[in-house]
Amino acid sequence: MRRKYYTFFVAAHDSGKMRRVRLPHYVVHLVGALALVGCITVLAGVSSYSRMVWKVAEFNTLRRDQDALKQQYRKLQTEVKDTDQRLNSLQSLAGDVAVAYGLVRVPETPFSLTSTPTDSEATYQKTLYQFNFLEQNSNAIMLASEGVHLLPGMKLVNAPFVPSLWPVLGRITSRFGERLDPFGGEGEFHTGLDIASHFGDEVRVAADGVVTWVGPREGYGNVVIVDHGFGITTWYAHLSGYNTQVGMPVRRGDVIAYEGESGRATGPHLHFEVRMHNAPVNPWRYLHQVDSAGLVTSGD
Repeated sequence: MRRKYYTFFVAAHDSGKMRRVRLPHYVVHLVGALALVGCITVLAGVSSYSRMVWKVAEFNTLRRDQDALKQQYRKLQTEVKDTDQRLNSLQSLAGDVAVAYGLVRVPETPFSLTSTPTDSEATYQKTLYQFNFLEQNSNAIMLASEGVHLLPGMKLVNAPFVPSLWPVLGRITSRFGERLDPFGGEGEFHTGLDIASHFGDEVRVAADGVVTWVGPREGYGNVVIVDHGFGITTWYAHLSGYNTQVGMPVRRGDVIAYEGESGRATGPHLHFEVRMHNAPVNPWRYLHQVDSAGLVTSGD
């Protein structure tokens, strides 16, 4: 069978001479097929790359939207937490005012019964301490058993269970209430007093009570919590070390920890909280008037 050829004439631009090129039929078809496949491949690659660029742009947009939603969610969480704390503080303040003017209802026993002693010696010491507490504060304990009473002449500010001793002596760097968050710069509700002195200074318990927590808590760093009875607890945060343990009875002025900067802290200081039924109240009302022994005076 005679082979078919394609003949191509090529003219030189300078001399004008013509050259004849003969190519087999199958070679021309093969080159055409390869060119077609190449064009299709290039178009597919460009299309795939365009889709990838579009998907990456869409993903980046979704990620930015997600980050914005997360920030809004965190902000809403902070606002809700601050609102709850303010509400609890107002409710506790109302109860505190009722105590100050003589109308009181104390639904709890002087000390929480949920704390588990570590051993028999701790049980004995705690029981002995509670007995002494009840004996020394019989008038206050009467409120728990008889309900609402008028207390026209009763002074509770210097009672052993009232947190009236400065836990450390130093400079108050942040007060109770609204403030700007030192980390985020946004408004927040500060639930205690920040008292700055020196790293490692002794931290003393503000009133008689029983230690219910020794350890870290989120944001607070190392914390000691003391239950003083009647729903009153005090929190000592950002500590560098402890000098007590859970279940140990303590008396006003005992060294329970050491000042530090653990948790969300910008420097060495003590974060001190007073809580009534787990609602933060302003510690300043107990501490702003003190005598030489560190006790709150009556102000009369």
